Amino acid sequence: MKILLVDDSSTMRRIQANTLNSLGYTELVQAEDGSDALKKLAENPDVALVLLDWNMPNMNGLDCLKAIKASPTTKAIPVMMVTSEAEKTKIIEAVQAGASNYLVKPFDADSLKAKITALMGG
Repeated sequence: MKILLVDDSSTMRRIQANTLNSLGYTELVQAEDGSDALKKLAENPDVALVLLDWNMPNMNGLDCLKAIKASPTTKAIPVMMVTSEAEKTKIIEAVQAGASNYLVKPFDADSLKAKITALMGG
């Protein structure tokens, strides 16, 4: 299963990639902001899950989420927000925009695995 990691922090992308690798998810694509993520999705039509940060330059996670859900080619891809935004209003806003799940940073491997399993059924 190919996963797209979207975070403007290269350190956070590396942490997420290492965590995903330890869980057996090794097909990873990385993007540094929302507009880069949309480009990577166009280049990788087999992406099965997007892990999306909220606070990024150029295009933030919420705008990227809305763009993913507005496109006929990408709207079916589950998007999990992985962000430090823990306010209930932000979570509701993301879910209303089409987020399939929400994980607050910092997180551990078990909670990431549980969220992916809940989303992807295994």
